[in-house]
Amino acid sequence: MAGRVLLRGMLAGVLAAFLAFGFARVFAEPLVDRAIGIEAAHDAAAGEPPEEELVSRRVQSTLGLLTAALMYGAAYGGVFALAFAVAHGRVGQVSPRMLALLLAGAGFVAVVLVPDLKYPANPPAVGHAETIGMRTAAYFEMVVFSLCAMILSVLAGRALLARVGVWSAWLCGGAVFIVLVTVLQLTLPDISEVPADFPAALLWRFREAALGMQLVLWGTLGLAFGALVERMPELRGRA
Repeated sequence: MAGRVLLRGMLAGVLAAFLAFGFARVFAEPLVDRAIGIEAAHDAAAGEPPEEELVSRRVQSTLGLLTAALMYGAAYGGVFALAFAVAHGRVGQVSPRMLALLLAGAGFVAVVLVPDLKYPANPPAVGHAETIGMRTAAYFEMVVFSLCAMILSVLAGRALLARVGVWSAWLCGGAVFIVLVTVLQLTLPDISEVPADFPAALLWRFREAALGMQLVLWGTLGLAFGALVERMPELRGRA
């Protein structure tokens, strides 16, 4: 059964990635082109030669983006399927489809929303090359800590179920998550490297598009995976 669930997760992830790619092509890539133009203008004004393109911008925004998205989606779909297999039958009497939606929502909050509140996505021309290692490490630390906070909050809610009831238990679990995330947000370093002359509207729209792409990915993943596993009789029997 585990192999069948894993396969469905990867298929759902590929579908989700394909739709996210379409969203990115329509909403994000034009903003990236504008940001690259601003970066090139800054380099020219500073007398710096243009960077040599190892891969053309056209390939980056089409085949390269699609390939990266599909690999990302398949990997996330596999991990999502494993998380579903662990959670099924352990988080209450919910259907496989509902559990998939709950996991997708929790994954979006823990992996995307919380880290983006601290370290939002930036387009080209924002950020310094010498700090990329520090910025990357800080972002992934935020993702890992946020996932740990989500797991601890779920465990806290489960531990309180018998004492205070379903609603109060999950409200307490949510409060635990908010407290832990707040501590993490205050502990990790702030990073502000947006140039003073960078258009605020372009930055805001890029971050909206990046968040929207992740919303499409996780929403489709939850819906598609839930539909694929809903008909598995062995899972219905354990719900």
